[in-house]
Amino acid sequence: MVRLNSESNPPEQHSLLPEPKPIYDDDEIDLRKLLVAIWAGRWIILAVTTVFAVSSVIYAINQPNIYKAQALLSPVSSSDGGGLSAMARKFGGLASLAGVNLGGNSGDKTTLAIEVMTSRQFITDFIQKYDILVPLMATKGWNQTTNELMVDPKLYDTQSKQWVRRVELPATPGPSLWDAHKKFKGMLSVSQAKDSGFITVAIENISPQVAQQWVEWLVKEINSNMKTKDLEEARNSIAYLSAQLENTQVSEMQNVFYQLIEEQTKTVMLSEVRDEYVFATVDPAVVPEEKFKPSRALVSIGGAVFGGFLGCIIALMMVFFRRKVKI
Repeated sequence: MVRLNSESNPPEQHSLLPEPKPIYDDDEIDLRKLLVAIWAGRWIILAVTTVFAVSSVIYAINQPNIYKAQALLSPVSSSDGGGLSAMARKFGGLASLAGVNLGGNSGDKTTLAIEVMTSRQFITDFIQKYDILVPLMATKGWNQTTNELMVDPKLYDTQSKQWVRRVELPATPGPSLWDAHKKFKGMLSVSQAKDSGFITVAIENISPQVAQQWVEWLVKEINSNMKTKDLEEARNSIAYLSAQLENTQVSEMQNVFYQLIEEQTKTVMLSEVRDEYVFATVDPAVVPEEKFKPSRALVSIGGAVFGGFLGCIIALMMVFFRRKVKI
């Protein structure tokens, strides 16, 4: 009779799960082999870096200096037209029904003036009024000694005063106002500080005197432009209100029309005596004495760095395709 020993060890059980296998990252790059590949192509890297470094230095030297003139402006306070603002709050609805615009706050007028200053119509009118198409589109440099812009003879003949640039039809030798607007807008920057509300108007140009002059003209023109529009609107409103007054027999409406005419008359008076209508000059534009750009050192260093990076890529590709080093 066989007796089982309950205290004996149970037979060893084998796990049904497979043993974990070590994981190897086949995508991992051997840094040592990478450095060997770069070292093998060191002459290629040096050659490419040298070419880009020399080219960037030559490019930076040949770039003309760009000067930036800017003016700091402050929006004209709406307190100057306090009576009109009060009328807008009191009779705004009635005036709208009568077809009269009493105007908004100074913030609205400031935003409108900024948008007008960068608009195509304003810029093209500005270019035509001050006859700056040639300085804008045909200059290639600035003579610091004579303080004169150098006109490119391939674009404009100064003796015959004719455009001679070569273009394909339907384009004409003379640049269009569309092209002039794009060129001028690339030089112009108008920004408003969110905290203080001050506006900065800046022009970049190869001539510091031209940059300063154009900023001064821009500030003058935007004030004149906005003043002319408001004057015309106020005078039209006075004429319309006067006509409505003659046709109204209700005394209360007559009083309203009288007050509206009075405030529109004040607007006309203030506009005519104030040159800085929408923007008051806090810091006028001056002729800059230091260039704004380019940073020739930064251009040279950037070209050398890019050349070195490109040289490394070329060297690695050549080594990889020749199968001298397996990465």
